[in-house]
Amino acid sequence: MRINVANSVPRSAANGPGDRYVVWVQGCPLSCPGCWNPDMWDERDRDVRDSDELIADIMATGGIEGVTFTGGEPFMQAEALAVVAEAVRFAGLSVFVFTGFEPIELDSPDHKRLLASSDVVVSGRYLEARRTHSLLWRGSENQQVRFLTSRYGLGDLSDAAEMEFHLGLDGALVVTGFPTEGMMIF
Repeated sequence: MRINVANSVPRSAANGPGDRYVVWVQGCPLSCPGCWNPDMWDERDRDVRDSDELIADIMATGGIEGVTFTGGEPFMQAEALAVVAEAVRFAGLSVFVFTGFEPIELDSPDHKRLLASSDVVVSGRYLEARRTHSLLWRGSENQQVRFLTSRYGLGDLSDAAEMEFHLGLDGALVVTGFPTEGMMIF
């Protein structure tokens, strides 16, 4: 299976509970106004990776709690991401997914397969008019954190970094997480 990856960070504490390997996928049909990642909307090939290669990279990253899929829109690549999620869960790691879709929209067999291998899903369109800086793991007030297994619960919502800066070997700066209003400089 092939996955169109926009970016990845091998260790983040701002994208779910604990240290996590984060995969941003390329492609999102929702095009939410005010989205943080509009460069990930189109479906052009960015870094097309084999699911086995991605699984190997995740497993080679020691000391992580799990993997987070974000984007772009992970459920647009649900079939391939489900393969990764199943392998990660089999190895004892957790799976956290950010999606702009509502649960009722995730009704295909591939969607259900990815959901079945996920511990937490944050769902709902980003609504710029409902933007928030006070809810962990959410950009707008309408978005919901859904605990799909007993691995995590409400107590885990307070145990995460708000934002991080990652400097790549190529000099590229990746800012990730959910900054407070005071951290925003425009």
